[in-house]
Amino acid sequence: MRILILGRFQPFHNGHAELVQYAERKYGEIVIVIGSAQESYTFKNPFTAGERYEMIYASLKDMQIKHFYIVPVPDINRYGVYASHVKDLVPHVKKIMSNDPLIQELFKREGFDIIDAPFFERGKYAGIEIRKRIAEGKKWEHLVPEVVSSFIKKIKGEERIKKLAEIEKGK
Repeated sequence: MRILILGRFQPFHNGHAELVQYAERKYGEIVIVIGSAQESYTFKNPFTAGERYEMIYASLKDMQIKHFYIVPVPDINRYGVYASHVKDLVPHVKKIMSNDPLIQELFKREGFDIIDAPFFERGKYAGIEIRKRIAEGKKWEHLVPEVVSSFIKKIKGEERIKKLAEIEKGK
């Protein structure tokens, strides 16, 4: 069986890792959609789709997840056809794991089975909190898989996030 997991993954963190492991155990094969693929270099979306792809791919390989697809999907800013847009870009899948009420409604209308996603310490593992910690120079590495931490450092992602936070403050 195959299930879709949709997120921005800014960055891919330990909560995402737990969710992917859970989904693989329960459903076997996972389709991970990198949402807002066109967004990058903002505080909300600091990483490119390619960078997010690399973080996810390295994490899944490190966790020995074997059956997965990773598909970057740009936004189309038309909610009424968003689920159809995603469906056109991913391998055949009829289930989506999400707790977002809008995503649930859109995909239900497109004929998907909706599965509530379990939360894994959501307050602790949230992209916004990780980005804030990086911007403030606080410890953050323990909140993401080790391969993600290494990757962010390699691409100078910490410096990027700090600069983007400063730009955001100036607006």
